[in-house]
Amino acid sequence: MNSTEDHNLGIFRILYIIKGVITLAFSILPIIYIFLGVFISQKEDFNGNGSHVAGIFIILIGIMVFLFLLALGILTLLTAKYLGEKKNYDFVFVMAILNCLTGILGIILGIFTIIELNKPEVKRLFGKPA
Repeated sequence: MNSTEDHNLGIFRILYIIKGVITLAFSILPIIYIFLGVFISQKEDFNGNGSHVAGIFIILIGIMVFLFLLALGILTLLTAKYLGEKKNYDFVFVMAILNCLTGILGIILGIFTIIELNKPEVKRLFGKPA
């Protein structure tokens, strides 16, 4: 096989870049929950009581989801970088598995990446024994 072919790693690199950018774009949505939580915690009900506990709970959920999506997006972009450089095989493999948990695009991308990474030629490209 020709070494300039790189099998499908170039295509997977582009798809991981797209997936990382989409994940980072969606990480903005939980900020709405944070503002909603602030609004709810400041709003008073008919008895004059504030909904501080509910507001803080919604704020915490928004912050956790935001940080999770932000980290996943950055790690997905890092996976694309490592695919292009053909290094950190284990990191790429783990990220392929984690991407299987993130919706239909992640499932398809993760499964095909795992299949590709298990080929002996690709393992050799990463410096792993076949």
